[in-house]
Amino acid sequence: MDGLMMDFPLNLNYILQRAHKLFPRKEIATKVGSAMHRYTYADFYERVNRLAHVLDSLGVGPGDRVGTFAWNTYRHLEAYFAIPCKGSVLHTLNIRLFPEQIVYIINHAADKVILVDQTLLPLLEKLAGRLPTVKHYIVMADGAYQTTLTPHSSYEQLLRDAPSGRYAWPEIPENQAAAMCYTSGTTGNPKGVLYSHRAIVLHSFSECMADSVGLTERDTVMPVVPMFHANAWGLPFSATMVGSRQVYPGPHLQPRDLAELIQEEKITVAAGVPTIWLGLYHLLERERYDISSLRVMPVGGSAAPRSMIEGYQKKLGATILHAWGMTEMTPIGTVSQLKSHMLSWPEDEQFAIRAKQGVMVPGVELRGVDNEGKEIPWDGQIMGELQVRGPWIIREYYHEPNSSASFMDGWFRTGDVVTIDPEGYIQIVDRTKDLVKSGGEWISTVDLENQIMGHPKVLEAAVIAVSHPKWQERPLACVVPKPDFKDHLTGEEILEYLRSRVARWWLPDDVVFIESVPKTSVGKFDKKVLRERFKNHILPDM
Repeated sequence: MDGLMMDFPLNLNYILQRAHKLFPRKEIATKVGSAMHRYTYADFYERVNRLAHVLDSLGVGPGDRVGTFAWNTYRHLEAYFAIPCKGSVLHTLNIRLFPEQIVYIINHAADKVILVDQTLLPLLEKLAGRLPTVKHYIVMADGAYQTTLTPHSSYEQLLRDAPSGRYAWPEIPENQAAAMCYTSGTTGNPKGVLYSHRAIVLHSFSECMADSVGLTERDTVMPVVPMFHANAWGLPFSATMVGSRQVYPGPHLQPRDLAELIQEEKITVAAGVPTIWLGLYHLLERERYDISSLRVMPVGGSAAPRSMIEGYQKKLGATILHAWGMTEMTPIGTVSQLKSHMLSWPEDEQFAIRAKQGVMVPGVELRGVDNEGKEIPWDGQIMGELQVRGPWIIREYYHEPNSSASFMDGWFRTGDVVTIDPEGYIQIVDRTKDLVKSGGEWISTVDLENQIMGHPKVLEAAVIAVSHPKWQERPLACVVPKPDFKDHLTGEEILEYLRSRVARWWLPDDVVFIESVPKTSVGKFDKKVLRERFKNHILPDM
């Protein structure tokens, strides 16, 4: 048929070559100890070529999985491109999973080579005897190191010894696997997600759109979200595509480290989970740092409290951009940008929108489905399970025989319960497993948590369901006071604060104070730990 377009493959080599040709002088910086490692995209490109030669010399071929066990650094970024652009599969390993899960993931993926940061050697050394598919370890270190891993080589020495000439990058079909990531395994074993080259390239285009995250060449991007977590939300790929200056924090993720990096490196886009930004916010409340360079702070992974979004805007002049996605979605699905007609709305109504997870980005379709399989109306009231489909959303899990249970008529079932308002903004009210079912009615633990975290004396709060003889389940609030109020906050204060903010029957039956909310490997509240801890908690008579 006449008039069709060129058959041009969408693969990561396109992004790599574009960055090399257009942005050779742009900087990539990484915090290494107390200093900063700095080099250019030209230096990056030369080392990516060398790493591809190295992997060839180790027998890594097309389709072979190469694991990375690493922090957010320039070396990790090199692996992000060298591995998939030579036709192999980048497998980012979650360093915060339980040892048994890490062993399971490496064996399930059959990783052939693993690149490991020097500081993480002790973690991997304990597991090495149970990893039969791994043929070689490459240690990413700045100097001398010792390890029991065998066989092993120095990353820097391998690169120095590698051919300096340009690598013969292959033509890669766009639907070939480029990378893989495993879910954090909150129930059962983690599940593998394979990302195609096409999916990552299309995701990068969408992420750079103005009404999405809007990355540009003029930005300085700092992915605080770990590079093992859904490929740092795709930001390393997107930032490289448009030539953004990139800054990586390495293992330095404490609030003071991040505040100093934002101030000194003039970060414009900093992306992370709510727990990271809550910690930074409480530091910035007490101490002065110049964060005026920040254009936007994308937040995802779990719901960001409205109080945090308002606090950053009103007190610090920083814009939190609420987003939502999943490992299975490469990962971005929705972004909460205000529509133009909302800019004249009262401030309170604008923040109400910005506290939602947003509208679907171009490339993603979504719907809410009730218990009978019917689509819910876009009325902002009726709850349903969120389902999605699109060109960067999985159609099955990797080597998982029971994948079909996660799909319905070609839609991926996210497990998130949402409402969708008439403007198309979704609000996640809970995970299906976290809703409190009280007397046949649903109570959103997410809404309760966000309200409680608006209390000026509260640092963190998690709400769980506790068995009740009459109502089946009732909410229990687990609250972490700010340090200054550790012994000066009562449960009655929390309940009094909530009375004017939620329906009376939503009020928690009890409030317990804890040292900290347990976190999953990617920084989400780990409610299964709290449910186990308080499974026999006796609620007071109300």
